[in-house]
Amino acid sequence: MLPAAWFAGVCAAVAAGIVLAGVTLPVWLLATEVLATILGLFVFGSFRYQIHKNALTYGMLLVIVATFSRMPASTWHVELARQGTLAWVQHHLLTFRGLDDLIHADTMLFILGLTLMVSVIAQTRVLEGVTFMLLRRYGGSILPTIIAVTAVVAISSGLLGGVSMIGLTIRTFVIILMLAGSPIAAIRYAVMVCTAVTTICGVWTAYGEPPNLIMKANLYPALTNTFFLYYGAPVAITSFVMVAWHLRGRLKGQQISLDTMDVIDANAEDIRFLQASRHGEVMTPIELLEGHADILGDRLEPVMVRVRSGESLGLALVLADVEVDVRRLLLGHFVSDELADGLDRHYLYAAAGRDEEAFRAELAVDEVLESMAQLRKRAQRLGALSLVPFVALLVAHTLDNDIPLFLASFAGFLAALPAIARIPNMRALALREAKQEYAEYYFLFPLFLSITLLTSAGFFDVLQSLIVSGIAALGQAHVAFAQFAASTFLSAILDNNIVADFASRGLHGFTTDVVQFFAMAQIAGYALGGCWTHIGCAQSVVAFAFIQRDVDARYTPLQWIREMTPIIAQIMALMGLLIYVENAILRWF
Repeated sequence: MLPAAWFAGVCAAVAAGIVLAGVTLPVWLLATEVLATILGLFVFGSFRYQIHKNALTYGMLLVIVATFSRMPASTWHVELARQGTLAWVQHHLLTFRGLDDLIHADTMLFILGLTLMVSVIAQTRVLEGVTFMLLRRYGGSILPTIIAVTAVVAISSGLLGGVSMIGLTIRTFVIILMLAGSPIAAIRYAVMVCTAVTTICGVWTAYGEPPNLIMKANLYPALTNTFFLYYGAPVAITSFVMVAWHLRGRLKGQQISLDTMDVIDANAEDIRFLQASRHGEVMTPIELLEGHADILGDRLEPVMVRVRSGESLGLALVLADVEVDVRRLLLGHFVSDELADGLDRHYLYAAAGRDEEAFRAELAVDEVLESMAQLRKRAQRLGALSLVPFVALLVAHTLDNDIPLFLASFAGFLAALPAIARIPNMRALALREAKQEYAEYYFLFPLFLSITLLTSAGFFDVLQSLIVSGIAALGQAHVAFAQFAASTFLSAILDNNIVADFASRGLHGFTTDVVQFFAMAQIAGYALGGCWTHIGCAQSVVAFAFIQRDVDARYTPLQWIREMTPIIAQIMALMGLLIYVENAILRWF
């Protein structure tokens, strides 16, 4: 990681030189600087020598603003000359609408509120509860359980945001697959598939993906909620079918024996609720073992091998000859100190084949967990109620666009907070996770401002002219497919939020049906390309980091691309077909 201060210092020196030079600069130079910044995110985020993305974007913003200051023909310079600095500052910096035009303030605040809301609801462990309910309903069969959970996540991603769902979904899938003793390759693939489910399948509403919100803000009133249902739902459904088909090839025939399921695994939602409330963290067995590698010593690897093969944590500790004090310490941290002794006795009896005594010890643990479950159930009910003000204000925003969108997510957060407000460790965990998740978006603010400067400088007028020329030469369908392909490729190597903000600004000036048709093509590309590489979207970043940390430390970006390419190529072919079919429908009517 190259020193951030050095990079920012160089950028500041270059910016000062541009200002002091006092010469008029062309628009193409500003566009080149913005493009270099965006490409820099890929180059300095994928290879050996790296620059932190915040340092890169905020440092380059100094250069971009300095360049823009030397463009007197921009609309902002004209506005400053006519109205004065005070009027310009009052409109652009001291009003909500001005900040929204500048850096997508409404969208970014909505994402912040949504991140907080979902982080609180996630602590009630509702997804784990749904997962194990489905597992029991399907008799322990892995494939229908995972596909059903995938459907739940796909629908939820459209309402609550895919970025907010990815971390919880990954850990839930990993629990199920480790119980089944799935091979590492299957677990790794399931984690990758979570990216597609929460990204591509979340495009059926404007609120499912940040690029959707950005496009809606840039192209309002041409893009409405009805637009996303009409154009986005086919994309989401088609992608879900393809994801389900690929999961079938990886997970078909895998089974969990419900009768012999471990006591910790059978009570997953209560165990994880206890972890959050007692210790202020939620972890998988692998994360627990890695966090206590120092006290496990040379016993770490044997226990890890057993857990990854599907053996329960407690039994793996006993069979790997871990000392009793260490076993109870780990069980206490994983569940609760009150249950550590009882759990350890249960696993000792189970390892010795003393089934009746093991069963009695398990019953005692079950009784304690059941008594503790009342608090979790109350939290889940309160969390569910938070959807009422959230949905109500989304509807209000739909009816009146002047009502800020962020009010919906913050109302949902404030309504959900009482569910965990009296549990200090869990409350702190929810806020900490939300902060870490939202921190992934900090680098976007200078890029949004840079693209706004490009707009003021007139760069996107040229882009609109290129699209008009393309339609005249190639036809509307081919231009839409070209936008889809370009959005897919650019989103794979860049962040899809930036590509959405950049590309959508070239769609102004067209009729509503043309804007909607091209927007559909771009949205499909942002979602698809975002999954293709490990840096295409926030979900990919989270999933790749999880694989390297908890599944396969030697996993590389190239392996990600190689494994994702088949499903990306197939979905891309289907999306291309949808584009040409939709073009035929538009021409027919």
